[in-house]
Formats: sequence, structure tokens, C-alpha cells
Amino acid sequence: MTADRVTSDIIVIGGGIAGASAAANLAAHHRVTLIEAEDVAGYHTTGRSAAIWVQNFGPDDVRLLSRLSRAFFANPPEGFTDVPLLHHRPVLFLAARGETDALDRLLAHAEGLRPISVAAARDLVPAIIADNAAAAAIEDDAFDMDVSALHQGYLRQLRALGGTIALRSRATRIDRAAGSWRVHTQTAEFVAPIIVNAAGAWADGVAGLAGLAPLGLRPLRRTALIIDPAPFTVTDWPMVIDAAHQWYARPEARTRLLISPEDETPDHPHDVQPEELDIALAIDRMQSALAIAVRRVERSWAGLRTFSPDGSLIFGRDPRAAGFFWCAGQGGYGIQTAPAAGRLLADLLTWSDPAGAAAAVPMTTPARFIPPAA
Repeated sequence: MTADRVTSDIIVIGGGIAGASAAANLAAHHRVTLIEAEDVAGYHTTGRSAAIWVQNFGPDDVRLLSRLSRAFFANPPEGFTDVPLLHHRPVLFLAARGETDALDRLLAHAEGLRPISVAAARDLVPAIIADNAAAAAIEDDAFDMDVSALHQGYLRQLRALGGTIALRSRATRIDRAAGSWRVHTQTAEFVAPIIVNAAGAWADGVAGLAGLAPLGLRPLRRTALIIDPAPFTVTDWPMVIDAAHQWYARPEARTRLLISPEDETPDHPHDVQPEELDIALAIDRMQSALAIAVRRVERSWAGLRTFSPDGSLIFGRDPRAAGFFWCAGQGGYGIQTAPAAGRLLADLLTWSDPAGAAAAVPMTTPARFIPPAA
């Protein structure tokens, strides 16, 4: 190893929750280098999450990995974090008049979700406008996640196991020679026989640098904002999600309310910013259901939730290139699936038994998007 050449067993590209959890799991038995383009790891999507674990969220592979991750949030490994990773917060699904079919469909395929009366929903969230609400259901077993503690825990674990984290290291060229990948950045050349592509919205671009056709990842913009809901005291409110997925709201910093229009606007990989129209939509949609005056927006932001073409996650070997692995397509599920997803990626890379996650393997393989070789 020289000052400008870093050699390891595995290079993980992307320092968000996907890359951090994969790298930490791999570092127990391999020399791992995690490279991140920004000045800090997790700057983009990971740092802009709504941060709540919901079982009834996403396709079957996501629900399985979420269930398998729950025990980690409740009881993380010794020394992983100094603070709790979860705080109990139910999720209330609210159907407006004309939206009850959407709630019925959710209940038909849900786990741990039960219908409640509108009156019971208003006991939990007094701001609900009774004339607008038609039905409600609650998931009692959901919880807030401490995203920063989870992410930093994985980075700390990676370092403790001898892993290297290289910030300000954006890949500019990737090639393969003599059985090893070489990732060229503005700071160094990183060399390893295996690459894990955990670059989020940039993952198709990373594949392109390596000479591989994209898998068709779709970065979608999601907007959020913080308001003061006074005179309501929202500390113990559940998260409220519109059954038709037009908006959601959850308590933030004890006395504030985070709201989103649940927008999914196609965008390109960059440091995405909120747009005024989406901020206005969030307020308008929330106020159609909750009698909360918005005097000013205290803060707003946007993030990219990157989905695969079929909406499921992408984990595993790319059959077109030796030693190239995908850890991508997390959409809005990356935080709540991280413990099981990082373990699954490590199991796939090392040919280990994925145990309880085995059913997710065929649902998440990148091969499903790659035509068979002629």
C-alpha cells in the first residue's frame, strides 16, 4: 500500500445506511474499505429519512427484512450505541371519505394492523376533522428509529473491526485488471477483488463506470417540512398516514410536526432540494384532514428514494462481472431493513446460509433485471 493506492479485500461504494451496514457486516472476516463521495457519510437519503419502522410498508421482501431487523433495534449488540435505537410510536392509517377502499386493501394484506373507529382515532389525534374522516386503522407495534445512532453505530463497528472509511472519494473511473477492481477517485486508487455497489441514487452510474449497463433504478424526490402544531401537544401522537398515500405527519423533536405530501417525483442523482409547490401540497393535503393552522414552515428538505423497476430491493452478484455486487434499490425502506439487509448482503457475498432471509433472495437478486447471455 502506498499513499495513493489502498488495497483491501472488499470496496464498498457509498457511505449511507446501505453501505455502512453491509461494510460493518463484512468487516468481521474481510479487510473492507468504505468510500464515500461527500465530506460526511450519509449526507443524502440516510440523513433525510422520516425515521419510523412500519411493518405494513413495502413489498414482501421489505416486510420480511423489516421483521428480521426488529430484534436488532430492540437489542443492538453490546457497544453498538449508547442510546436506544427505538422509541415506541403507533402508526394511524386514516381514510378520508372516498378512500375507504384503499384502507380495506391495506387491512386485507396487513400484519398487526387493526381497524379502529374514527372516534378512537380522534382520541389519539384530536386535530382529526371528523367530517372528513371515514375510517381508521392502527399498527400498534411501530416505532421511531434513531437513524443517526444506527448509522454511526455501523460506522463505529466497521472501524473497530479494522475497516477503513475514505471520505471525499468520489469514483471517477472503475476498471478491472488481474482479478481486481480498481476504483479511481480524486484522492486515491482503491483496489480489491470485490466491489459492493451501495451508491443509492448513484448506483446505476457506478455500474456504468464499471462498464455495466444500468438496472433501471428510479430516484424519486420526497419532500418533508417541519411546522409548529400549537395549540396541539403532539409529543405522544401516533404517526398519521393517509390511506391513499397523499400525505403523512409524525411528531418531531417532541413539540413539532413533520409533514410530507408523499411525493414521488422522478429526479436525477444530485443534492436534491424541496420545491415550493411540494411544500404547499403537503400543507394543503394535511389540512384537509387535520385542523392545524400553519403559520410558517420552520424547515423543509427533500431526499431521493431510489427504487428498482419492480419496487423490491437489489442484493447480490451481478452475473455480468466477477466480483461486482449490488446493494441498492432501498427506496424508502433502507433504514428499517438495514440490520437484516446488511447481514443478507454479507451472507450472499460469502456464500453463507441466509437463514431466515432466504425467501428474500430470489425477490432481490439483480439477475432478475439482466437478460440471459446469448
